[in-house]
Amino acid sequence: MHITKSSFSCMRGNLTIRGTEYRPEGENLPIAIVCHGFMAFQSTVKKYAKVIASCGYLTYTFDFCGGSFLFGKSDGKTEEMSVLTEVEDLECVVDYALSREYSRKTDLFLMGCSQGGFVTAILAGKQKYDVTKLGLFYPAFSIPDDARNGKMLMAKFNPKNIPDIIWCGPMKLGRRYVADVINMNVYREIESYNHDIFMVHGTEDTIVDNTYTIRAYEAYLDRNPKRALNMKMVHGGGHGFTGKKDKSVRERLKRFAES
Repeated sequence: MHITKSSFSCMRGNLTIRGTEYRPEGENLPIAIVCHGFMAFQSTVKKYAKVIASCGYLTYTFDFCGGSFLFGKSDGKTEEMSVLTEVEDLECVVDYALSREYSRKTDLFLMGCSQGGFVTAILAGKQKYDVTKLGLFYPAFSIPDDARNGKMLMAKFNPKNIPDIIWCGPMKLGRRYVADVINMNVYREIESYNHDIFMVHGTEDTIVDNTYTIRAYEAYLDRNPKRALNMKMVHGGGHGFTGKKDKSVRERLKRFAES
């Protein structure tokens, strides 16, 4: 299948979101959007975008505003970014994709890795769009608990007195990054999503414990036990996959996209 790759941009307020469109041949194409994780950028998820596009989806990747370190192409400062601003970014990209004359207005496939997985799950739970497939790769559902514990990756702070600036290694975060999630109930935010899901997590992930994904799986299952709900624990996998583990995950992703 021939796929045309091109750049696109859209706006969230006065911030420009920049990304890449992977367009298969044809019209009335179902849409897929793939989201990167914390401190990452769209190139880190292009391998998954290409898999989904090969299944006939009009597929998008993009850089979150302020969500990348060094290599992001979208506008925005890291200290103004949070999970909820990234939800707004994703909404803007969905609206852009839906506005294309060659896109289908139903059958939306959202996928995200790590923090991007958390973001996609929140948006799917809002039921604002016709999301019929959800792909969650090592989703960072631990973020609110991390905020309450005052330790988020390399950042440490007093959760009862959140500072205006928080350094997470070389990346500068703002108070909003913590404040937007510190009182959030993850499973209440996401459980309303009621369609097909593919969840993947490594058994040796030291950044996001896979028990968060297991609990999310159970919450989704309680909501609708009859849906297509697949969870794959990658034995020996960490926070992301390489080699044979990644090949196996991409094969499973392809089957999910085609189902």
